[in-house]
Amino acid sequence: MIRKKECVAMILAGGQGSRLHALTDRLAKPAVTFGAKYRIIDFPLSNCVNSGIDTVGVLTQYQPLILNEYIGNGKPWDLDRNFGGVHILPPYQGKNKIDWYRGTANAIYQNIHFLKRYDPEYVLVLSGDHIYKMDYGKMLRFHKQNDAALTIAVINVPLSEASRFGIMNTDEVGRVISFEEKPKNPKSTRASMGIYIFDAAVLYRHLEEDEANLFSAHDFGKNIIPRMVEEGEAVYAYEFNGYWKDVGTVASLWEANADLLGENPAFNLYDPDWRIYSRNFALPPQFIADGAKIENSIITEGCYIEGTVIDSLLSNNVRVEKGAVVKDTIIFANTAVEAGATVNYAIIDENVTIKKNAVVGAERGENAPITLVAHNVTIGEDMTVPAGEIIEKDLVL
Repeated sequence: MIRKKECVAMILAGGQGSRLHALTDRLAKPAVTFGAKYRIIDFPLSNCVNSGIDTVGVLTQYQPLILNEYIGNGKPWDLDRNFGGVHILPPYQGKNKIDWYRGTANAIYQNIHFLKRYDPEYVLVLSGDHIYKMDYGKMLRFHKQNDAALTIAVINVPLSEASRFGIMNTDEVGRVISFEEKPKNPKSTRASMGIYIFDAAVLYRHLEEDEANLFSAHDFGKNIIPRMVEEGEAVYAYEFNGYWKDVGTVASLWEANADLLGENPAFNLYDPDWRIYSRNFALPPQFIADGAKIENSIITEGCYIEGTVIDSLLSNNVRVEKGAVVKDTIIFANTAVEAGATVNYAIIDENVTIKKNAVVGAERGENAPITLVAHNVTIGEDMTVPAGEIIEKDLVL
């Protein structure tokens, strides 16, 4: 009996994420911490599992070590399968040369052999750096109903932001009649989410044609999709109305984390019908000392809180000592805020020590910049880090 999969997902997770500055100096953007206990890659992986897709390729390239280690055999996402499951797909040495991924389309092209192992009817292409919950099964049904060659998930964005996305116009039944990648003067607010479902045979043909084009950037948004629309192929837009955030900048990463807070958060992590899975290690419960003050915050396992935490998210093993104040801040794992220190409107990476009476950042205001402290940094006793600074080395007297 021939074994095959109806749909295989390919997650593009090799980008450098340079707009996150120090946070991605040592790891790929999909491995960045999110929501105190997750990493960004947890969201597309969990969406696949919750959508019934059990065969996933994760295409890595930039600083892949931590991401590869984190995904492992895929067991936390129920993706440790004998046939299918999750597979890490880095660039590799072919018969004649080593070829780095040269664009989103080229990355998939270099892994056509992986896809063909499962002989899928459909290929789902995803970005590994977005925060959202989405049932890809519904999108696949839409794709089939329209007998589409390609279906693109779209979301409406403010006109002021439209030039950051692939923008399309559609007819009355949702068929795409024009597509422009990051246009200077967008004609629509219908933005591509970087989520595509292709008929597999159509995808292979276009990837092979694109690879033969010496003038191509080998990119879905710049090359593959515009050409398919121009050639009159059946390209459809699938409307998505839920929460979706591209966390490609420090500001958007902070905003997406802040969207988890409050009694009615903009993005709900506690939906029992759509669980977000992650690789969690066994840690002791958090400890909240007598006299500590916590308001509207997420505090995860292993944290020890003696001071004040307001409107913030603390990853595992964070210590906030007596008299310390953390406000409007995201703190990654294994970080200490010592007695009397103050941290405002900041993102603090892993393994940071903020010594006694230090001041990091400033009160959040309308135009206040976010302060960023990189991993393994020590902010010395009584030191001050002005708002908006990016600290990548120890700051001590």
